[in-house]
Amino acid sequence: MITNQQLADVYALNLRLIQLQTDGLSHADSLVQTPYNINSLNWVLGHIAVNRDNVLRLLGEEALLTEAQTARYQRGSEPVILDGEGVIRLDRLLEILQHGQEKLTEAITRLTPEELTREIQAGEHTMSLGQHLFDFYFHDTYHTGQTDLLRQVAGVNDEVVK
Repeated sequence: MITNQQLADVYALNLRLIQLQTDGLSHADSLVQTPYNINSLNWVLGHIAVNRDNVLRLLGEEALLTEAQTARYQRGSEPVILDGEGVIRLDRLLEILQHGQEKLTEAITRLTPEELTREIQAGEHTMSLGQHLFDFYFHDTYHTGQTDLLRQVAGVNDEVVK
């Protein structure tokens, strides 16, 4: 089973990858839409923030996004391709993710091994808190991986993770 410290560390690694992939990009770059069924970088980062807020709430912490912001970046929401109501600027999204990481690290590292093995209800499934947290982490990693492609879609032809 993954430990609380390992879980906090891999979330921090994902944030570091996001920071590398967004380095030098503008807000306009984050709004570029692919010709395929993939959301913009802005939407992906907002969606990661929503996912991380879900983790914070699960651990008894306050979410960072408002209800309107959450709705804008929820699964199934409209693509973010233009500035508009509820669209968060790239620099602010990165601040939210950084602050959220600090809160996640604190909340996750406070968990005891017993708390991680405690059975909880997650939708229709019963699983340990640790497994549910790992499921959220997997989702976070899936979208973090998309940032590599979305950096290139924005017109940057480089490789930041070697």
